[in-house]
Amino acid sequence: MSNDGAHKSWWQIFEVVFGFPFLLALALQWFVPISLSRGFIALARVPAGVILIVVGIGLVVLARREFARYGQPTDPGHPTSKVVSTGVFSISRNPLYLGGVCALTGFALFFDLPWVLILLIPSLVACHYILIAPEEAYLAARFGEHYRAYTATVQRWIGRK
Repeated sequence: MSNDGAHKSWWQIFEVVFGFPFLLALALQWFVPISLSRGFIALARVPAGVILIVVGIGLVVLARREFARYGQPTDPGHPTSKVVSTGVFSISRNPLYLGGVCALTGFALFFDLPWVLILLIPSLVACHYILIAPEEAYLAARFGEHYRAYTATVQRWIGRK
């Protein structure tokens, strides 16, 4: 991994921050099974899961397309030459992470894997400190007022200010 980007270590990626807890959750589900399927939740979890998976994949695809449109890397270990604030980035500063979280949540609901939902919480905390905070510091240092203006109008996860 390049030392010119926001992240300096190989493990500072979504796949590690969310992947290891996901694998642990699958192991926990195997050895200590728990279920969400009771009453209304049993009826709602499958369609909700499908919707979240589709939304998650859609966000990832749209974010990657927008990065490609501007010739920017999706790997935060590589340097970037501009702030992408159009397309899906106009409603989320982190649509790749948001999409991944939506897809994982949808997967957990669809397959009735509550351990995935439980371990998603520490993954989100780790995401903030290991992934997002270094990226924001890097972008603020590299783009200054332009990046600060962007953060003043677009929420970290979803929505405009």
